[in-house]
Amino acid sequence: MSSAVADGLLSASEARQVAIHTWFAALRPGMTVALSTHINADGDGCGSETALARLLAQRGIRCRIVNPTPWPTMFEFLLGDDIEEASAKGTAALDGIDALIVLDINDVRRLGHLADKVRSLSVPISVIDHHVAGDEPVGTLAVADTAACATGELVYDIAVTLGLELTPAVAQSLYAAILTDTGSFRFSNTSPRAHGIAAALLAAGVNPEEMYRRIYAQVSLGRLQLLREALATLHSEPDIGLSYISVNADVVSRFDVTSEELDGIVEHPRSIAGTRMALFFRDLGYGKVKVSLRSTGDVDVQQFARRYGGGGHRKASGAMLTGALEEVQAQVVTDARLYLRGELESV
Repeated sequence: MSSAVADGLLSASEARQVAIHTWFAALRPGMTVALSTHINADGDGCGSETALARLLAQRGIRCRIVNPTPWPTMFEFLLGDDIEEASAKGTAALDGIDALIVLDINDVRRLGHLADKVRSLSVPISVIDHHVAGDEPVGTLAVADTAACATGELVYDIAVTLGLELTPAVAQSLYAAILTDTGSFRFSNTSPRAHGIAAALLAAGVNPEEMYRRIYAQVSLGRLQLLREALATLHSEPDIGLSYISVNADVVSRFDVTSEELDGIVEHPRSIAGTRMALFFRDLGYGKVKVSLRSTGDVDVQQFARRYGGGGHRKASGAMLTGALEEVQAQVVTDARLYLRGELESV
C-alpha cells in the first residue's frame, strides 16, 4: 500500500474534522464529564467510552462512565485502574457534572432509567454516534456519521484530529470497538478504512491474538448449554428466508450465565443458507421481550425494527416489545413474513 493511499484511509473527512473541532470547543480542562452509552453496552459502546475517557484525560478533563446497565464482564479488561465506572450509583452519578457525552446512540430512550434524568440536565449534552438519529435525539452537538463502521472509528478520528496520543490502552479500546461492531471484520460495514485504522491500532500496541482470546475465546460451559437449548427452538422458513430462535426468561439463572453471554446467538439462525432475516427472541421475565434482528443481502432490519420503536443498523437492529414471549413472537414473525414478501408498509 502506498503512503498516499494509507494517508487517505487514515485521514478524517473535512466534515468530520469540522464537527470534531466544534464539539471539542465546548470542553475545557478541569471539567468533570460523564460518558454514557446504551442499555446492555456492547464492544463498541464500551470501547468508545474507555478510549474517549483516556483521550480527554490527556487534556485535563475528568471523566466518569455512567451507563444505564452494569458494565459487561467480558469488557472489564478495558477499564483498567484509571477510569471511574460509576454506573452502580445510578442517576446520582450524573449530579455535579459539567457536560454529558453520549456514545453509540442518538435516542434518549435507549438510556433506560437514565433517560428522565438526562432530559432534565441543564449542562451541555453531545453525541458521538454512527447510527441514524432516533425519534428523540439526545443532544445538540454531535460528531455523527452513519458511514463510520463503528463509533470507535469516530473516536479514533477525534484522537488524530486533536493530536492526542494513541496509547496502547486507547488503541486496545478502539480495536475492541471496531472488531466487535464489524463482526470481526465480516459484516458489510467493514470498509477499507476500518482495516486501515485496525492496522494503525496494531502498530500502537494492540495484540490481536490477545484481543481474540479476551472477547471470543472465554466461553463458559453454561453459555454452550444455553445455546443448545436455544437452537432446539430453531424455526426456518426457506421459502421466504426467515429463521428465528428464542429463549425463556430463566435461562440466565438456570445456566448461570451473564446477560452479555446471549450476545451473538442471533448469528446462528442468520448463518443458515438462504436466510435473509434472522430473529432472536429473549423473554426478559417482566412482560418484556427483547428482539434482536439480523439480515443478509438487501433486507433492511432497521426499517423493520422501527415498527416497534427499535432501531440500529440496516443489517443489525433490535427492539423491545411488551407482552408474553409467545404473543410477541407470533406478532413479529407474522409481520416479518409480510415484510420479506414486500407486503408490509414502511413506517
